[in-house]
Parts: sequence; C-alpha cells; structure tokens
Amino acid sequence: MEHTGVQTTRVGEIELAYETFGSAEDTPLLLVMGLATQMIGWPDEFCRQLAEQGLYVVRFDNRDIGLSTHLTDAGAPDVLAVMGGDRSGVAYGLADMADDTAGLLDALGIDSAHVVGASMGGMIAQLLAIRHPERVRSLTSIMSTTGDPAVGAPAEAALGVLFAPPAADRDAALQRAVDTYRVIGSPGFEFDEAGVRERAGLSFDRAFDPAGVARQLAAILSTADRTADLARVAVPTLVVHGEQDALVDVSGGRATAAAIPGSELLVVDGMGHDLPRDVWPQLVERITALVGRVERA
Repeated sequence: MEHTGVQTTRVGEIELAYETFGSAEDTPLLLVMGLATQMIGWPDEFCRQLAEQGLYVVRFDNRDIGLSTHLTDAGAPDVLAVMGGDRSGVAYGLADMADDTAGLLDALGIDSAHVVGASMGGMIAQLLAIRHPERVRSLTSIMSTTGDPAVGAPAEAALGVLFAPPAADRDAALQRAVDTYRVIGSPGFEFDEAGVRERAGLSFDRAFDPAGVARQLAAILSTADRTADLARVAVPTLVVHGEQDALVDVSGGRATAAAIPGSELLVVDGMGHDLPRDVWPQLVERITALVGRVERA
C-alpha cells in the first residue's frame, strides 16, 4: 500500500503537515483530528484499513499542533477569560481551521472529499460542510457536538483533566496522557496503556506546545452554536458517539444528528472519548458503507 510519509504544503499564511495512505486515484477521504491531538491520533493501522477499502486517506496536523505551523507570536490565551466572554485574546476560530482544511484540499488537487472529523475535528468538519459545501461529499462526525452549550457538556472529572496544568517534561506528558484517557477513554473496552504511552511519546517528540493547545481550545470556546447552520447541511451524514463519553456527553452527538437532516446516528455502548481498537471494524464498515452509497449515487 502506498504511504507517503509526512509532507508539508502551504495554505494561506500557514503550513500544514499531512500524510496519505492508498492511491491518489482512489476515492478521497479526509480525516480531521481533535483538540490537542496530532494526526497520529488516527492510528496508522486504522488509516490502512480504510485505504484497503479503496479509499485515498489523508490525515493532517491542524494549525498549532504537530508539525504544522504554530502561531507562537499569538501567545497563550487566557482560557478562563474566553469562557467568560472575553474574545480579545483569541487568535482564530474554528471557521479559520475549516478554511485551512479546504485549503489543504486545494493544495492536494482534490475538488471534494468524504470528510471524517473526531471531537474538535468533527466541529471543523461540520463547518467545512457549512462554509464549503461543494468540497464535502459526505460527513462523518465522531464524538463531537453542535456548539450549543445545552448539550455535550463534559463531566466534572473530564473538566479536571482538560484544565490540568501542562506537563513539564516528556515523562510527565506520557503520564498525563495515561491519566487523561483513564478518565475520558472507553470504559467498555480494554484500556491500552502501552498504546496511549507510545502515542503520547511520539506526539511529544514531534511537537510539544501547550500554548498552541490553549489557542485551539480558545477557538472552540469562542465559536458560535452551529445548530441552525447544520440544518442546511445537505450531504449524507453519519454521526458516531460513545454512550459513555465523559468529555463530550452523548447528548452532543444526538443533537448533531437531530440538527442535520436525514443523518444517521450510531451510538456505541462502552465507547468514551477515544477510538478503541475494538470499535475500528464497525467504524470502517459504517464509513465505507456511507462512502459507497454516495459514490454509487
């Protein structure tokens, strides 16, 4: 199977790092990852499984994470101030990140793609479908929400790990990842501590930038409720959510499915705010079934 390794391309004023799996002649599938999570949050094997279904899989680092541009000059926002309504320290919004995503498609010569987003990536994917509908063939929104503060609220324990002080070194970063996913991960599936540590170590070695994560969080907190705009999304849509998601309550997924006309909702019992290996076959099956229906039509 073809796998490009990391490449970079300029999109406006920033550079985005990306990788592809499969043949560029196949149907394009763009994976958009969430807050504080690099593109390796879409595991290599998961990407290969999708590519083996005849898809050209693209994953990338959002701005301010991984090997893409970090907006260091913007500094670290006061997240508590942003939560209180002060937007003066917000460097960008999720709409800008959706525009980055459209720009990546431009750079890769892809007119339109099937788009899959997880968590914040689901929010970005939703906004891509809202702002650039011609670029999205189908939408899969995983463990995400609409931006309506009445739904998708995190549990108190999840808030604790979300706002915990940043790690001071590599060992602390690995331990924090383990501690975080013990809270927000999937209680119905075996906890893969070794896998969490390995991905956390790879992520730390690629880039460690707590201020960049804070800027991403500020983008989430400062972006308006999308519910009304989601009613205009006309592409076939699959919404996936874990029944036991402590970071984005399942009500966020239910609200997303209710907002997008004709969408399918898959609620996975035992799944939290991660992508456990045991769920991959179901995700691959449902994503490729959605893609197949659209391509046949």
